[in-house]
Amino acid sequence: MSRALTVTSPRAARLVGVAMAATLLLSVLVGGITASPAHADGAIAPTSFWLAQPDGAVLPVGNAPNLGSTPPLNQPVVGTASTPDDGGYWLVASDGGIFTFGDAGFFGSEGGQPLNQPIVGMASTPDSNGYWLVASDGGVFTFGDAGFYGSEGGQHLNQPVVGIAPTPDGRGYWLIASDGGVFTFGDAGFFGSMGGSPLNKPMVGLTATPDGGGYWMFAGDGGVFTFGDAGFYGSTGNISTEPAQRVVSTSSGQGYWVVDQNGTSYGFGDAGSGPPPTQALLLKPTTPGDQAVLFALQQLGKPYLLGGIGPDAFDCSGLTYSSWATAGVGIPRVANDQYESAGTPVALGDLQAGDLVFWGTDTTDPTSVYHVAIYIGADQTIDAPNPSTPVEVSTVDRPFWNFLMPEGVRP
Repeated sequence: MSRALTVTSPRAARLVGVAMAATLLLSVLVGGITASPAHADGAIAPTSFWLAQPDGAVLPVGNAPNLGSTPPLNQPVVGTASTPDDGGYWLVASDGGIFTFGDAGFFGSEGGQPLNQPIVGMASTPDSNGYWLVASDGGVFTFGDAGFYGSEGGQHLNQPVVGIAPTPDGRGYWLIASDGGVFTFGDAGFFGSMGGSPLNKPMVGLTATPDGGGYWMFAGDGGVFTFGDAGFYGSTGNISTEPAQRVVSTSSGQGYWVVDQNGTSYGFGDAGSGPPPTQALLLKPTTPGDQAVLFALQQLGKPYLLGGIGPDAFDCSGLTYSSWATAGVGIPRVANDQYESAGTPVALGDLQAGDLVFWGTDTTDPTSVYHVAIYIGADQTIDAPNPSTPVEVSTVDRPFWNFLMPEGVRP
């Protein structure tokens, strides 16, 4: 929804491409820390993924099939894992409840069982016939053909465990703590850790090299740290502002993708600009923009209504207005007011989750703006398009919107 404005100084039109400059970062090697340049720019890869929400709703994006969502949950979803053939995924809740979709099998859960500490993550076995759950105190729970090789449950930890990663043959696993401490079990080798070292952001995960001879450790800001035979090819520490959620190795181990929680993927080394395997990701709101996106996603399928601001129906600017209101941020009600005064102008190549994207009949004239959407990530937006189309997800460069305005807005 939009209305005409009297504007004395409209924005100059300028189209900005996606910035993909990589930076020099630290590569952590056994025996010390050495400065190492990225071997490749962080090329943004086209990605298909499943985007899970804490309430268990799942949105398929790109070519990912729609495999379903959970019923109402007792506790929020805290982790995801996908099968190697891209055919299914698991969700795990903080109480250890497991929910399976597609060809992901159900082998048991901790739902309803007493836990000393909440579950924080899961990992599947290489053949997808089992999985491990890990709690924040390092307790490990095994199901299907996932073997038990030990845990940190009952031990004193400096910082909580945040994830578990299996060895390539499934006969061992690593646990990683938020301070970069690493704990090894079974045939998982110890190649070093960041425990006791200063970090800009806490660690969120660990990924083994294909031969199990090393691992990449990564922080929430996309910083990548390497151990054993894991090569350093770059990071998103100074490229992306979204929280990193995965490092996915190429089959050769000579590159990887860093995947943000909103689905945006950056390829390094021989990952190039191609897509990573389909991932199941979890959108955990960490910013007001994330919260706005989460609310908008929860409105998918609701009808268009001119002037609608919910809860049952929306127009385009009503959806953006209500989404940002749930994040505690007030913005103008209509589209061209939002373009002019909802926040800070943002180059289209620098969009973050929650930013507003606009279309108009004249890219040099803010008063011509007639449509607005919310940016999710990975070139995806969510909007209320028109009376014949309910709230939906589409790409930024959708062919039926011919006049993308030269800047977005960050409330």
